[in-house]
Amino acid sequence: MRSRLLWILLIGLALALILLIANHDTGTVGPFSTDDFAALARKIALLVFLCSGALIMFRESIGKALQIVAIWIVIGLALALGYTYRFELRHAYDRVMAEMMPGRAASRGRVVEIARGNAGEFGISTRVNGGTVPMILDTGASAVVLTQEAAKAAGLPLEVLNYNVTVDTANGKTRAAAVTLDSIGVGGLVERSVPALIAQPGQLRTSLLGMSFLNRLESWEVRGDKLVLRGYP
Repeated sequence: MRSRLLWILLIGLALALILLIANHDTGTVGPFSTDDFAALARKIALLVFLCSGALIMFRESIGKALQIVAIWIVIGLALALGYTYRFELRHAYDRVMAEMMPGRAASRGRVVEIARGNAGEFGISTRVNGGTVPMILDTGASAVVLTQEAAKAAGLPLEVLNYNVTVDTANGKTRAAAVTLDSIGVGGLVERSVPALIAQPGQLRTSLLGMSFLNRLESWEVRGDKLVLRGYP
């Protein structure tokens, strides 16, 4: 009985191969395209191989053989589902990590969400000219402002900066150097040629993500404890 079933399956696969060859020029096999039909045939062939291998290994125990086959089928289905929904699973992973690690961006296409930190601020992990720079959202800052350390991480030439821009801070007036950053990235959003300021040494503890970046976006808003950034399509 088992041998007869195996032969039936093998004959079926042979017929599938014949159908593929015969319909190669038309591009379809019944309701399937030839590519889809070939993929289905490959999966059936793999299943036949696993089933026959299990039956040969466990000839004396059909129950155990069927159990092994069932396990492989479940594994195959899990892998297929994981591959099919890989983008949704990736987004779910990013959201979980963003909740556990405030400042980490959860991206979905051109939309980025960031959770509020324990101190009530939106700390944001950014990429400036390829270097990782932590920033604080500051909608009162007209431009992105980098500390000396952040400017160094971004590969900016600190030795030639000219601190000739007067800026107002909570501690009074100070001077900063005007630069244009090659790129600033937050999650899946990347803006290029962004104007920014470099604070003088000791004048700023944390870099600020200001309006020279936010104004590049289609929109941004705070929803409860979430900062939502939307880039242009």
